[in-house]
Amino acid sequence: MSDTPGGSELEALRAKLREFIAERDWAQFHNPKNLAMALIAEAGELVEHFQWLTPEQAERLPPHALTEVEHELADVFIFLVELADRLEVDLLAAAERKLALNAQKYPVDKARGRATKYNKL
Repeated sequence: MSDTPGGSELEALRAKLREFIAERDWAQFHNPKNLAMALIAEAGELVEHFQWLTPEQAERLPPHALTEVEHELADVFIFLVELADRLEVDLLAAAERKLALNAQKYPVDKARGRATKYNKL
């Protein structure tokens, strides 16, 4: 685990997930392939809440919809954390490295205010 802020909270969540899964004997089902598939399925459930909404409606979800979105975000996050745990990936460190790579791909002077892919800037 990295020393970045939030690392201890993420490690605590990983420990809770390991315990939750062990108590239910689910590790046999939680291989990287299945976890990646579950992650995508939950991401699809998250997207359903925004399908057909205008951008303005998506920004102002009613409380009941926001609660449902919160649950789907949690499901996505849980499967992501578990997948990273199974693959021994430090998510915080990986995110820091990826952000640094993205900063190189998308320099401010070329990317500011543009939604253009890096290879077309």
